[in-house]
Amino acid sequence: MQPGISVDLERDCPAVQIPAGNTVVLPAGTVVEITQNLGGSLTVRALDGLFQIAGQDADALGLEPFTAGDMKSRPQPGDPLSEQMVWDALRECYDPEIPVNIVDLGLVYDLAIERTDAGTANVAVKMTLTTQGCGMGPVIAQNARDRIAALPGVASATVEMVWDPPWHPSMISPEGKRRLGIE
Repeated sequence: MQPGISVDLERDCPAVQIPAGNTVVLPAGTVVEITQNLGGSLTVRALDGLFQIAGQDADALGLEPFTAGDMKSRPQPGDPLSEQMVWDALRECYDPEIPVNIVDLGLVYDLAIERTDAGTANVAVKMTLTTQGCGMGPVIAQNARDRIAALPGVASATVEMVWDPPWHPSMISPEGKRRLGIE
């Protein structure tokens, strides 16, 4: 379903209030306008606010449910883990208010892969947010962790929030700027 479409919720639907990060239930019959459908979730405007609805609850909007695992370029079991696979997974993570992935927003500061003796890998990411007070930080970090952990060969995935250096719009990639219509 394309952004800008309004629908009535067909059932009570769990959601996360943006930007506070509070978990709420939107009641059946609530009119919602889809503002974003990226990265395995939907952002909707309803009840004078924004909310994130997980793709698995898309049926509440009359859509087929989907998951964060429905990546554009899904690696296959047995594929050796590569740094590119991790970057691709992170490019499937979005701030629910901004239609640009966290990599192109310049939020990912460091990515480290440590190979284990068992042939798996521990992946550690350091990232930031556009603002320190963003209540969606834990949601975005968990999404990144889940995406990385779902990759073949990953034994553990950690995402650490850091604030140095402070994020600035100059950190947005050329692709992100193009998508946002700046420069």
